Amino acid sequence: MEKTDGIGKENVSTEEKQSFKDGSICGYNSLHHLLSANLKPQLYQEVSRLLLGLNCGKALETIVPPESAKALSSKHDFDLQFLVHTFEHLVIIVLMYNFSTTRISLKYVDFHSIHSYLSESRVRVGLIQNSIALPTTAPFSDQKKAIVEKLRPIIDAAGASGVNILCLQEAWMMPFAFCTREKRWCEFAEPVNGESTQFLQEFALKYNMRLWNTAVIIGNHGNIIGKHRKNHIPRVGDFNESTYYMEGNTGHPVFETVYGKIAVNICYGRHHPLNWLAFGLNGAEIVFNPSATVGELSEPMWPIEARNASIANSYFVGSINRVGTEIFPNPFTSGDGKPQHPDFGHFYGSSHFSAPDASCTPSLSRFKDGLMISDMDLNLCRQLKDKWGFRMTARYELYADTLASYLKPDFEPQVISDPFLHKKSF
Repeated sequence: MEKTDGIGKENVSTEEKQSFKDGSICGYNSLHHLLSANLKPQLYQEVSRLLLGLNCGKALETIVPPESAKALSSKHDFDLQFLVHTFEHLVIIVLMYNFSTTRISLKYVDFHSIHSYLSESRVRVGLIQNSIALPTTAPFSDQKKAIVEKLRPIIDAAGASGVNILCLQEAWMMPFAFCTREKRWCEFAEPVNGESTQFLQEFALKYNMRLWNTAVIIGNHGNIIGKHRKNHIPRVGDFNESTYYMEGNTGHPVFETVYGKIAVNICYGRHHPLNWLAFGLNGAEIVFNPSATVGELSEPMWPIEARNASIANSYFVGSINRVGTEIFPNPFTSGDGKPQHPDFGHFYGSSHFSAPDASCTPSLSRFKDGLMISDMDLNLCRQLKDKWGFRMTARYELYADTLASYLKPDFEPQVISDPFLHKKSF
């Protein structure tokens, strides 16, 4: 790629134009890669401070990878990259797999509290984003098996890196076929203790790890701790999920584990601030948001919603989105006036972590499979609650009264009109 200057302008080749269709940004994995490659170091540092924030007053730095990560990189012949949020001592680890070229890039970022008073408060958390492994026309059993085999080395990499909690994307074991409204995709459905859960239980036991399967919660002893159902179902664009399932009835459970108190806000629930609030009121320290969303619909909202929830509720958020464009054999429409089409759009990945002090990690790729790992000091949740006093100043009773009134059939909005607004002129 020929750079014309230092501020991001470039001559784009035919090959690079083709890469855009694969989900890149002007040939780059992510916005942060684009900026770092085209801005002078001092300018990029300042832009990163504004985009990503600071953790305990410190900016990003590079670190030397652990020997286990180096060995994994050598064995699988992947690129190894490291980027660290220096939150006094915190480091986040990100591995991005591109299985088509057997290349992986690895980043470490660490969220620290100002003072780590309790060693038990430190936890290592991972997120996995991935594309499907076979065309949607392949036999369903083959599709599921291929995805499982694709994820196996990624989960092994997480285990080798010492991950304590690992979350996969929404509907990770299948294409996101809910746009089609075809009944046959229900064949991917499983009971809570089905084959996908059993597959993850093996890893949980092997690596002393907790895993999330939207939304089966598996303990580090391989046991099933509980489950959670999706609270909010989208009815927008191609998201025809109500054809397959309805709103959940499990409330806002927070699961207490040896590694902390965690919850899962599934996909569309991120658009509902009260959903985030309820998990916080129940004591969550980390909330995962496993998702499947496409660029045209939601990408401008993606880096904002979870980060805002993390700030407002004083907990960490792990946001996961799948990657790739999934083509279905039968074109479909969604009642939105668009002509029939065979795909949902591009799932743009960009998985990342947000911290309660307003800092966040760079995102994973828009088009590659990836694993992001973050070391977190959960003391930061308590420190930010004490600093900002959001709970103390929230005045929940005001909103309880408003919501109770809104649910009644005779609700009248509290609107005070300008008396001249409706006055007749002569």
